[in-house]
Amino acid sequence: MCTLKQVSYQNLGWASAAHLYLPSDFDESKTYPAIVSTHPIGSCKEQTSGSIYARALADAGFIALAFDASFHGESGGSPRFIEDPSIRTSDIRFAIDYLMSLSFVDENKIGAIGICGGGAYSIHAAITDHRIKAVASITGVNFGRLLREGFSQFDPVSALEAIAKQRTAEAKGEQAYILDYLPNSVEDAKTAGISDIDVLEATDYYKTPRGQTSNGKTRGLFSFNGAALGWDAFLNAETLLTQPLLVVVGDKVGGFGAYRDGMEIYGRAASNDKHIVVAEGISHYELYDQPEAVTLALSSVIPFFKDRL
Repeated sequence: MCTLKQVSYQNLGWASAAHLYLPSDFDESKTYPAIVSTHPIGSCKEQTSGSIYARALADAGFIALAFDASFHGESGGSPRFIEDPSIRTSDIRFAIDYLMSLSFVDENKIGAIGICGGGAYSIHAAITDHRIKAVASITGVNFGRLLREGFSQFDPVSALEAIAKQRTAEAKGEQAYILDYLPNSVEDAKTAGISDIDVLEATDYYKTPRGQTSNGKTRGLFSFNGAALGWDAFLNAETLLTQPLLVVVGDKVGGFGAYRDGMEIYGRAASNDKHIVVAEGISHYELYDQPEAVTLALSSVIPFFKDRL
């Protein structure tokens, strides 16, 4: 089994907290390919990005780094729960910087993987950081597109006006408005008339012992969401995303739109080495932690990275 080490490194004026997963036969005198694993929106390193995917990659012989995003989990940054895509992408760059400082990491063999929002963040980072030699997205979601559509009830201009009003109020000393992205329980969701598979399964993952952790808050600071509303995870992918790309999505489509986003980036990416895996009968949140779905994803992910790093 792999070894887990708690590490930290400097980010934009604060410390990033991370788990470094080392292969079971780790030898500090050797060099290894390394992969940065990025967690979903509102998640943390102890959940799917670390305990599932980073651990599996380390078991397969890679160095794997799962970090907490700035303003989330055990990483620094204030105010808490900011979800700014430019900072989330910068977090990936700082994670790579940290890996480059390790003598046992082969700096020419760096990969990136992410889950849900982390999948799209990983792709966005790879578009302009070509230290990333291969990138994999697991049920990746373009957070900007999601905010402009479902999260704003398809009225992004009104959402921007509300964000502006709230930010001004907070600047004048009023209390911050912290969104919880999910209902308190599946039962509460159903009582409220929610039937979307992604919302129900997200609630089951994040709000029950299945995936619940003290650092995975599923919260966002509403007044700082404006930047994300104008953001596209796949901007310039047609010309700049030339690295090998693997996209894994399930075909049980939910409201968060991973299937749609997966098809879009597969089509837009400039890479000549790009692949999409559509998992039949599998949903977005099954790819977080359910054995059958994860095994299917890893059966493509591990060979993909082994062949390209």
